[in-house]
Amino acid sequence: MTPILLHLYFHLIPAALYAGLGIYFWCARSARPDAASSDSIPGMARFERTLLALALLSHGFSLYSAIFPGGEMRFGFSIALSLAVWLAICFYRIETPYNKLDSLHAIALPAGALACLLAVFFPPTHVLSNESVASPVFRVHFIIAMLAYSVFMLAALHAMLMAIATKQLHHARLSRALANLPPLLTMESMLFRLIGIAFVLLTLTLFTGVIFTETLFGTAFRFDHKSVFATISWLLFGTLLIGRHFRGWRGRVALRWTLAGFITLMLAYIGSRFVIEVLLHR
Repeated sequence: MTPILLHLYFHLIPAALYAGLGIYFWCARSARPDAASSDSIPGMARFERTLLALALLSHGFSLYSAIFPGGEMRFGFSIALSLAVWLAICFYRIETPYNKLDSLHAIALPAGALACLLAVFFPPTHVLSNESVASPVFRVHFIIAMLAYSVFMLAALHAMLMAIATKQLHHARLSRALANLPPLLTMESMLFRLIGIAFVLLTLTLFTGVIFTETLFGTAFRFDHKSVFATISWLLFGTLLIGRHFRGWRGRVALRWTLAGFITLMLAYIGSRFVIEVLLHR
């Protein structure tokens, strides 16, 4: 089988599993006419957990094969986004049994399918230098950065769902897809728990980035778009956490700061790679 066909299969298999599971969960849970509360939704059945595990495993394998083809390391905006979505779904799956979020599988899994398809149409073209890949500091920096991206992505998705649910509640017409969400106060506590974890990871990302650039380039800080946007995002999320602690920020204020910080963070790498690879074809 040719490498192109293997590349397609590696990404299309998890995309199909995510899409199929998303449709299944929509039909079985979110769209049920008798789903009045989260307490009425049963936990995941064994075959559901098995299929979701297979989707996550196949998605992880496809990412590994795309990032490490042969003896080199490739990366790009589509793989960065796909990897962040994969890690976010993993975190989301771990959190689900404790907060009754089963009804949101119909929303999260299609995002995984789209991320896999994006990697098919926009394969990674940016080859990292052997000197960078061989550096232990770079590997630690890369792993922590992807963890930070994924947790912030999950927090942003969480914030958008809260905003939609709040707006629908104000108009007294909550859709079936969101009718089974936990109480908004519970979701808000979960949101700030996610932001707190992600802020620590982002702090470590910036710290290891300084060490990496110091080791490789002889300077502690490179004034480029990635460093600037990542630092601005760190300041936004830090301000949000301080405002939450001392001023009691919540509701729309917290949601706006969360989305602003996440968009800025995405521009630090994924947005710039999208412009370079897709718009500029470089």
